[in-house]
Amino acid sequence: MREHFFGKYPELKEMVADMSDEDLWRLKRGGHDPQKVYAAYAAAVEHEGQPTVILAKTVKGYGMGEAGEGQNITHQQKKIGEESLRHFRDRFNIPITEEQIDDLPFYKPAEDSAPIRYLRERREALGGYLPARNISASALEIPDLSTLSVSLEGSGKRELSTTMAFVRILMSLSRDREIKDRIVPIVADEARTFGMEGMFRQVGIYAPEGQLYTPEDRDQLAYYREEKHGQILQEGINEAGALCSWIAAGTSYANHGLHMIPFFIFYSMFGFQRVGDLIWQAADMRARGFLLGATSGRTTLNGEGLQHQDGHSQLVAATIPTCRAYDPTYGYELAVIVQDGLRRMYADDEDTFYYITLLNENYPHGPMPEGSAEGICKGMYRLRAAHAADNAGDTGDIGTAADTPRAQLLGSGAILREVEAAAELLRDDFGVVADVWSVPSFNQLRRDGLEAERWNRLHPESESRPSYVETLLGPTEGPVIAATDYVRSFPEQIRPFVPRRYVTLGTDGFGRSDTRERLRAFFEVDRRHIVVATLKALADEGRLPAAKVTEALGKYEIETQGPEPWKV
Repeated sequence: MREHFFGKYPELKEMVADMSDEDLWRLKRGGHDPQKVYAAYAAAVEHEGQPTVILAKTVKGYGMGEAGEGQNITHQQKKIGEESLRHFRDRFNIPITEEQIDDLPFYKPAEDSAPIRYLRERREALGGYLPARNISASALEIPDLSTLSVSLEGSGKRELSTTMAFVRILMSLSRDREIKDRIVPIVADEARTFGMEGMFRQVGIYAPEGQLYTPEDRDQLAYYREEKHGQILQEGINEAGALCSWIAAGTSYANHGLHMIPFFIFYSMFGFQRVGDLIWQAADMRARGFLLGATSGRTTLNGEGLQHQDGHSQLVAATIPTCRAYDPTYGYELAVIVQDGLRRMYADDEDTFYYITLLNENYPHGPMPEGSAEGICKGMYRLRAAHAADNAGDTGDIGTAADTPRAQLLGSGAILREVEAAAELLRDDFGVVADVWSVPSFNQLRRDGLEAERWNRLHPESESRPSYVETLLGPTEGPVIAATDYVRSFPEQIRPFVPRRYVTLGTDGFGRSDTRERLRAFFEVDRRHIVVATLKALADEGRLPAAKVTEALGKYEIETQGPEPWKV
């Protein structure tokens, strides 16, 4: 310290010339000196007109002496030796006797001592000993589900993606008299990627200085319009910054007594994978709002390969306790989920936030099936009931209608439509009837199952409670087959609660660039592989001859010697 710290400049070395080595060693560096730290913060608080930075020099393992002070081993040190403990006591003047050292006692100053009086005064000034969140934000009047009728009624023959369905929902909410001023759309890329340019004209892009340039698209109806009172936060290629804006808006109810409703839309691959720590921080802060993972799924954004093809964000979302994650297929599912989220977070004051994956694949959207809203929110509902083939000749030698083989097909997101197509192939080509179940949230089904499982474990003499999955699938017949655009661990979450044989298909492996059809064939989640998986499950249960599986492999020209997709 004398030679390398103070000795760098002669005038500094002269200042400590009359101090012994022991005196030098006892000097408290700035970051370890309470008086200096207090003085630094007092100066910072009083300073006005510009930001203030405090530089506090500290030493790793301060006070540990030879046991680890200033050494990289400090974090791995499990205990301090007796001699080092004595040095620690002496250095900080802790009144522990030699006889007490062996017992490693805690030291607490007397109640009437200056340190204790000071600590109590400061805690009282801060409002108490435990952190508290005093929320003054008033509940919002949430629009009824019927407000989103444009999504509930379906698209007719028009094809659109769930991303476009979301934009339509967002634009409807942005016109609602009660909540329109609370909505904060956030984009971490070019908003046109997600079809949001219509909102430029409707609500504008926030720019505190207003529009300072003439945009290149000025001649278009929905040009890049910036204004001081705009609502869209256009963050550029900056997911971390956009997530911080989302956190600020999502915690406004607690920090400013004002509910804000942030919708942050991003490429799903760049969400949980890229800024997962910040999402966890948001959950810990009890942030509320919506995260929208667009272009989601392993096989949906077909030309981008590893860069964009997300097959795991839903599974990562399952690790966050306050996150309700959904993978909807149809616009009405999305509308129900968004309206349910608005109600939970801003009317019922629940500490939760929503992660919803969206698709860029266009297809027709049907109207909302009657009575399906509850199942959508809980995570599963029957989309299509099983029915036998119209032409009995298509059934081959399977048997009469009374003993027709049956199966239960589950799907979500992009692959639900493959599941629907597989049900038709099973019926028309093999005489197998199948119920089709939409599963907007395997994550919520798992949590419901865990809740039922825990209640049963802690109430052994009470009547057992079934999980929601058991309630739905219990009365049905046949093996259960699930297929999604995510890794197989995603649908595997509900295996303990499926009452019968359960087969899962998923997209384990790296992303690839090809057509959607070929990608789904490669990852073995297309309609043909769902049919084969169903026939094999029925054959294993003795409901069909194994030859039927071989027949399907040949009929659909499925390669049986190809590589396992999770290895290449």
